[in-house]
Amino acid sequence: MSKKILVTGGLGYIGSHTVVALQEKGFEVVIIDNLSNSSLDVLGGITRITKVSPEFEKLDLRDKNSVKAFFERYSKIDGVIHFAASKAVGESVQNPLLYYENNINTLIYILQELKEREDSRFIFSSSCTVYGQADELPITENAPVKKAESPYGNTKQIGEEIIADTCKVVPRLKAISLRYFNPIGAHPSANIGELPIGTPQNLVPFITQTAAGKREKLSVFGNDYPTPDGTCIRDYIHVMDLARAHVVALERLLEGEQEENYEVFNLGTGKGNSVLEAIKAFEKVSGQKLPYAFADRREGDVISAYADTTKANEVLKWKAEYDIEDAMESAWKWQQKLEVKED
Repeated sequence: MSKKILVTGGLGYIGSHTVVALQEKGFEVVIIDNLSNSSLDVLGGITRITKVSPEFEKLDLRDKNSVKAFFERYSKIDGVIHFAASKAVGESVQNPLLYYENNINTLIYILQELKEREDSRFIFSSSCTVYGQADELPITENAPVKKAESPYGNTKQIGEEIIADTCKVVPRLKAISLRYFNPIGAHPSANIGELPIGTPQNLVPFITQTAAGKREKLSVFGNDYPTPDGTCIRDYIHVMDLARAHVVALERLLEGEQEENYEVFNLGTGKGNSVLEAIKAFEKVSGQKLPYAFADRREGDVISAYADTTKANEVLKWKAEYDIEDAMESAWKWQQKLEVKED
């Protein structure tokens, strides 16, 4: 019998691609999403790709009673992948209480339900922001977790601590935190992709919207960083590689292969690209010249972050397969499809 997996925030960017990867491996999926930063159209995109429509529940995880009622209705959940969270660094600086409520309370309510079960498997969507500005690059999982640069980063640090503390006292809870670097790109079919509501907070949707003429120009935040070209360096990972990593981590939990009941893995390509290099990669694959201008540094941004992926490569037997140009090409294809829809 196929395993049933709950994916919270499953209509969001990374969540939707992970739902596709799960369904393609034969898992049954139940999605919870409150549609605050996603669209019901994504459900159609998932169904077009996989020919299977996942179960969907519109539910706000901040409502503890609704979470409890959900787990009472779905007593046969074999694993939970928890994406549901607010995720913009800048917005978190402006509205910290929203981030603490949305990212911490929801996690606690889910764990409270899971700890009552015979055995529970839980994957947490974490972030390289937990490292802050790392002392050494590339960043390994043993790098110290620094004081967070933003409330968003802090919610990921606190979230990991909550899971680790819970796993210590609930040995039957098996959990993995996946610390992603910078997810970009879209499904090759262009049926799903990154769909920011309002002004994009991430670089690539801003690039593609600028190329499509929706934005006058791209703002590059800071050109005076101590990097080769003065712009920030990030490890850009294709969202399809990231989705596949969640399936691999889930299978590790389901097959009881963990060495400890709480584990942490970095997910990236292991290579850093500057913002200007990312722009050049887009220009190369799209044939579009991108208008951009330098702006002031953005609060909460670190200078440089890219992953040491040795642990994920060796323990999970997972490795990123796509490069930044593949990701940019898929993101541009997705943007062009969105333009056609709007016309």
